[in-house]
Amino acid sequence: MPAAPKFRSDPAREESELRAYLGADYDETRLWHYERQLEEEFAEMPDEDRFYRTSFAYLYNLTAFAMTETKVPYLRELLGHVRPGARILDFGCGIGSDGLMLLESGYRVEFADFDNPSTRYLRWRLEHRGLEAPIHHLDGGVPDGFDAAYSFDVIEHVEDPFAFLRELERRAELVAVNLLEPVPGEPAFHHDLPVRRLLGRIAGRRLVSYRLMYGRSNLVLYRPVPGSTARRWAAWSRIEIERARQWCVGSARRLRRWARRRLRQLRG
Repeated sequence: MPAAPKFRSDPAREESELRAYLGADYDETRLWHYERQLEEEFAEMPDEDRFYRTSFAYLYNLTAFAMTETKVPYLRELLGHVRPGARILDFGCGIGSDGLMLLESGYRVEFADFDNPSTRYLRWRLEHRGLEAPIHHLDGGVPDGFDAAYSFDVIEHVEDPFAFLRELERRAELVAVNLLEPVPGEPAFHHDLPVRRLLGRIAGRRLVSYRLMYGRSNLVLYRPVPGSTARRWAAWSRIEIERARQWCVGSARRLRRWARRRLRQLRG
């Protein structure tokens, strides 16, 4: 496969576009407290359905998260398995930061999410950058036939993650998704994922790539066609080996950090 075009992440551009879009209403403190202000807004909502269709706080939250560049390694992994110029679906796109990078790199990107303040901002961003791309509303239907569909840091927001995977699978030849291991202190709108059950289901398809990132993010790329029993066992073995390897690496790092702290304490 030809080398994937390089894409550029630009945190400063993320902030400057939001500032330009909101004008006098822009509040920088909400950007730096992006998690807290989102949780406060959620607490005032009657239910999750209303939250995801009306949230204004997500403009700040998703901008700040894009500025951290957390998902850049996910995108690089995806582009290593699709041809240049491929048709790609950004499912649960929010403000579209990931898809905009791919669009400007020559990929044919389409977006999908609820009709909400985030996708309205995305429409402005497309026009602001002189780009064109469809934005599909989840309540109105999303097409299929994509070379790849990805959804990063989205599945933990839905009630039925298995149904969510089926939605991705019926739309693309390649699916890319990350599964977050539950940890204490998660926001109220994050659902605990049955990660091992989801990975078991994915292992029954044709696994393309698996990586455990940031100690809890299971990044999986797979083709949604049934695999043989041998393929399933091979895929599950790859997953288990990588999870064990990352746990050992993480444990070693934690031990080194503890040893350095202890040494500083002993030195007074």
